[in-house]
Amino acid sequence: MSDKFLVIGEAKDGALRNVTFEAIAAAKQIDENSEVVGVLCGSENLEEQGQQMIQYGADRVVTVLHDNLETYTSEGYSQAVLAVVEEENPKGIVMGHTAIGKDVTPILASKLESGLVSDAVEIEKDGDKIVFTRPIYSGKAFEKKVIKDGLVFATIRPNNIAMPEKDESRSGDVSEKEVDVKDLRTVIKEVIRKQSDGVDMTEANVVIAGGRGVRGPEGFEPLYELAELLGGAVGASRGACDAEYCDYSLQIGQTGKVVTPDLYIAVGVSGAIQHLAGMSNSKVIVAINKDEDANIFNVADYGLVGDLFDIIPILIEEIKKIKAAS
Repeated sequence: MSDKFLVIGEAKDGALRNVTFEAIAAAKQIDENSEVVGVLCGSENLEEQGQQMIQYGADRVVTVLHDNLETYTSEGYSQAVLAVVEEENPKGIVMGHTAIGKDVTPILASKLESGLVSDAVEIEKDGDKIVFTRPIYSGKAFEKKVIKDGLVFATIRPNNIAMPEKDESRSGDVSEKEVDVKDLRTVIKEVIRKQSDGVDMTEANVVIAGGRGVRGPEGFEPLYELAELLGGAVGASRGACDAEYCDYSLQIGQTGKVVTPDLYIAVGVSGAIQHLAGMSNSKVIVAINKDEDANIFNVADYGLVGDLFDIIPILIEEIKKIKAAS
């Protein structure tokens, strides 16, 4: 094995996700002396995104371009990444624990006959050992993992490893590797996306989540206003999604998205254990609920007992005043 770490980048709507840069920082934490090689897959020129990875700490970047990589498929991406792994023979691989990361990394680990530490939230050094911390039991406990031999392969939870500083003076080589991505059993013919504006929820520093207590789709409107004022994103509990107050793409929880923002505001959320699994590791949790016995208050740092339809408008007005005065 060489002294290289591959960081598999991930883009959304052409822009690299923050977790890509966090993965670079994680690779540096694991071994600061290793060469960090970025890997990007797609169907069009990725020079700009490659240089961006270098500005955030990668030493160089390898891109794989193919028509079959226009839209993510596990087969296509695994073929492309495995070809790069075979050529680079890295000491380790790091990727974000995103929907794509959770899907493709087990396939890669199986093909490489390697172990995989998934959903790491912290990386520490204990002498010569690298210790990964990851949540278990729906976030109620944590375990520490040490890779004793072989490839160091890990995915990191977004918004947990500090992003490196961007250095626009850095530049490096962005090379293209030819890979014949073929024999795909799954071919994406068309992608229809729901309109999604604003900050990506899994990487947002502030998340406003609505539950059944918002009483309907119109109850989410002030949450969007509050999120926009705070530069955050809106999420929801499973109950709100089941009640058709919002789309399932907003669901946070065991069967939804996992978020770890600096500030999580739960509005009308009861706090079912499945929901807590997706947000309990947030740095600061604020709960707003008129039921003082709601389970959400057991994990909240701050709680407001009262009608959300009274409290949210007051919060919005106070934040507007602060912004106007600053």
